Amino acid sequence: MATIVYQKDKRSNITYAYESISYWDKEKQQSRAKRKLVGRVDQQTGEIVPTDGRGRKKKESDVVIKCGPIPAKIVTRSFYGATYLFDAIGEKIGIIADLKHCFPAQYKQILSIAYYLILEENNPLFRFEKWSILHKHPYGQTITSQRSSELFAAITEDKKNEFFRLQGKRRNEKEFWAYDTTSISSFSEHLRQVQFGNNKENDRLPQFNLAMVFGETSNLPFYYRKSAGNIPDSKTIRNLLADLDVLGFSKVKLVMDRGFYSEANINSLYKDHLKFLIAVKTSLTFVRNELDKIYDGFRSFDCYSEKYELYAKTVTTEWNYQLKRPYKGDTIKDKRRLYIHYYYNIDKAADDEKSFDRNLIVYDILIAVHF
Repeated sequence: MATIVYQKDKRSNITYAYESISYWDKEKQQSRAKRKLVGRVDQQTGEIVPTDGRGRKKKESDVVIKCGPIPAKIVTRSFYGATYLFDAIGEKIGIIADLKHCFPAQYKQILSIAYYLILEENNPLFRFEKWSILHKHPYGQTITSQRSSELFAAITEDKKNEFFRLQGKRRNEKEFWAYDTTSISSFSEHLRQVQFGNNKENDRLPQFNLAMVFGETSNLPFYYRKSAGNIPDSKTIRNLLADLDVLGFSKVKLVMDRGFYSEANINSLYKDHLKFLIAVKTSLTFVRNELDKIYDGFRSFDCYSEKYELYAKTVTTEWNYQLKRPYKGDTIKDKRRLYIHYYYNIDKAADDEKSFDRNLIVYDILIAVHF
């Protein structure tokens, strides 16, 4: 039978409570007792407080957990490398910060979908669920096709423009902005922007055009716009300047290829007092006239650039500026200063001449066979 026995420690003046169990010792033929420490007695309440025998209360940290094999409940495998690299790039160029500012509730989902579209460019978006299981990404959860459609619908034009504006501020220091377009072929019969035009992929499908502006030094884009496939490049400049003005970039420097050349575009750029570089054909009258003046001395030592291994010369001339004013029914005509940069690559010229001669030989053979 167990009984509670109290014993006072004279050194610490603490009263301890023991559980005493009596039993019969057969060897010694006498009754004995086993004692087990229960705790110490609280002097104020009289309650027994559990203790470890050294005057301290037992703590959960004092409990010794035996080590041993613990079966794993969940086993997963995730790919980290590529997405961690994208995170580092996004932090460095400010994309993550700008997305968080514009889309505070959805920016992680946008980043995860962007990572997927980069790494799985040939797979449709509905396969994101499977990809999400195997890859570490910012959102950390799966995004179904329905949720992704709702996400795209929630990205408004104002939010996109705000993102373009923030990214543009990071690109407008000490670099030109390059502007170009590309065509994307489509089999769609319902999208209004899919039209037949100058297909840059050289196929016979209708297309829509995608315009983009990016930093000439950083090679980082910050603006894009879709347009109908039958609109030529030269007619997109006015829309570009209008969009940049809305974004807060009224003074820009543009670099364009010769597909954007037209008299109307040059007049528009002069009207807005913008700096630009644009490639043009040598067959243009004003280009040919100035070239004739310097042609004889163009391939001289003074015009040779050792760095680029070609001949270069800049000529100052005048542009016949015109501005139509519909509200007054007249046209302003004026002269504006224009710099023409001529370049001549002697190696390329020799290759072109050889190619021309080879084509002549082929044509001569075909004519001889025909007759």
